[in-house]
Amino acid sequence: MDTLTDSGARALACDAAVHNVDSTLLRSWPVPMPGVDGDKEIRGHVLVLGGSCEMPGAIILAATAALRAGAGKLTIATGQSVAQLVALAMPEARVIGLPEHASAGLCISAVASLLPLADRVDAVLIGPGMQDEASTAELVHALLPRLMEAGVAVVLDACAMSALLYPPPAHAAGAPWRFARPVVLTPHAGEMAHLTGTGKEAVCSAPDTTARTAAHDWNAVVALKGARTVIATPDGTLYQHEGGNIGLAVSGSGDVLAGIIAGLAARGAQLAQAACWGVALHARAGERLAARMGRLGYLAREISQEIPALLEQVAGTDAGGAATIRS
Repeated sequence: MDTLTDSGARALACDAAVHNVDSTLLRSWPVPMPGVDGDKEIRGHVLVLGGSCEMPGAIILAATAALRAGAGKLTIATGQSVAQLVALAMPEARVIGLPEHASAGLCISAVASLLPLADRVDAVLIGPGMQDEASTAELVHALLPRLMEAGVAVVLDACAMSALLYPPPAHAAGAPWRFARPVVLTPHAGEMAHLTGTGKEAVCSAPDTTARTAAHDWNAVVALKGARTVIATPDGTLYQHEGGNIGLAVSGSGDVLAGIIAGLAARGAQLAQAACWGVALHARAGERLAARMGRLGYLAREISQEIPALLEQVAGTDAGGAATIRS
């Protein structure tokens, strides 16, 4: 990763404090809550783009999590080879089948079906279950200008983060790709090492600096996942969350986290807010499951089931949205 300019270094130094993502912070920063007379449109529309012939389950996990986080409407866009399977697994969703390459990546012609959705959705998650980094990056770059013009909140996970490694041809060689408007990125240490060209050990030894530098250079909210998750914003603000358990280190867990974040963003949460709440809810869901089932062996698909009750518990509200009196 390139060395920061002097102005960039000053921007990152503007807030040296690390904010703990705990109940106090979350309750002081409540996610938008629809009124009792609100409908599904008010709760937000989320588009989840991803999946492949080998990993259709990833998009199902992410889409389920987006609804469990409170989004009101769901559209899924995935490869034609698995669209019917996904539709049967997600009866709540509109499912769009997209043309695929032999490599299992989505064809760039899929853009024609996706661009009209920009004016209808509030948040889009791209990446869970996708394959073929180059074709995925091409698709992301074709969609981003329209999504950002429409003010759609964008979350990039897994393979979709390869957009950083495959910038458009007009991009200046050697300079880090910088998003025109902030997006959320959700790398674990191995993915961050891949995206930055540094070693995984270097990422793990300096997660704060790594996340802050990446957030500044890429103009992104970066959630660097781990036992201690670090969330950095483009202006240098840094949050940390410690919690959860080893049971969360299981296939599909990251897809669930990305879906929670996208669902909260669809409801109107700010990107950093959605990331902080998503990380905290995901970890607390793991704690609940571990207490009931043991720390090892619960499944990623079970994490989402804990989210609705946790949202109300953390926010300090009852099912009707009213404040709950707590001693």
